[in-house]
Amino acid sequence: AAGRPLHVGSPSWAGHNRWSKVRNVKGPRDIARSRLFQRLSLMLRTAAREGGPDPALNAQLANVVEQCRVKNMPKASIEAAIHGAEKSAAAARLLYEARGPGGSVLLLEVLTDNPRRSQQDVRLILTRHGSVRGGPRCPGPRTQAPGAELDAGVRRGMMAEGARHGFEQKGVVRVGPRDLQGHPVSLEAALEAALEAGAQDVCPDEEEEEEEEPALKFICETSALRTVRERLEASGLRPLSAAMEYLPRDRVTLPEGTREQAERLLQALSDCPDVVRLYHNIQ
Repeated sequence: AAGRPLHVGSPSWAGHNRWSKVRNVKGPRDIARSRLFQRLSLMLRTAAREGGPDPALNAQLANVVEQCRVKNMPKASIEAAIHGAEKSAAAARLLYEARGPGGSVLLLEVLTDNPRRSQQDVRLILTRHGSVRGGPRCPGPRTQAPGAELDAGVRRGMMAEGARHGFEQKGVVRVGPRDLQGHPVSLEAALEAALEAGAQDVCPDEEEEEEEEPALKFICETSALRTVRERLEASGLRPLSAAMEYLPRDRVTLPEGTREQAERLLQALSDCPDVVRLYHNIQ
């Protein structure tokens, strides 16, 4: 095209650039995708063990299957995980409380067959990536599974009791950016649907950064989760998932240096294979 600069280089440089893109973009993306599928497989096996292998009779399993489909997990992998549930080891559901840089607070939902190992892994990540140290000793993380008691004596500023109070548990229904007919869902239409369904609020889902069109997140009381999901679907929207989540009561704004430190910490925790959900109050 006229006016467009043309750069000519040797073929070897073109090959180098192509490999750099694969190595720096596709490689990490494939690793993250593989890690995601491993987590989803564990969630499928756990849900199937707890409530049976039939999604029609197991709401928790049906929700995980829905998440798998949204993330384009192969159908064969989904079925293999469900059918292998009986042979897999029982997993414990844990809720870890922690404090991060700049007074931020974190909650980590962990699904693991080895609670002691998971605690050590999370503690090491918090130590390496700059969680604040010091303060009196306090009990270890909360657990939702019998027989999964962990070490006490974790320092405040790392895995610390009390971070849970910075969050409130809500029902969250994620809805696709397009309705069942394939039409884009405007925020005005979403607000109207939220009122009719009994949701308290609706906002774009900021967590899905890779998606060109972010999903919509409908927030409601935990007791109304199922009803809100059904009403949203009946109104023509496309629910992607419905689950109880921890939402921060207040947000904290971190200065640039501290924010970079916090981002490294959040990324490292997200990469931990036993962490299935990470909540924080960072703006």
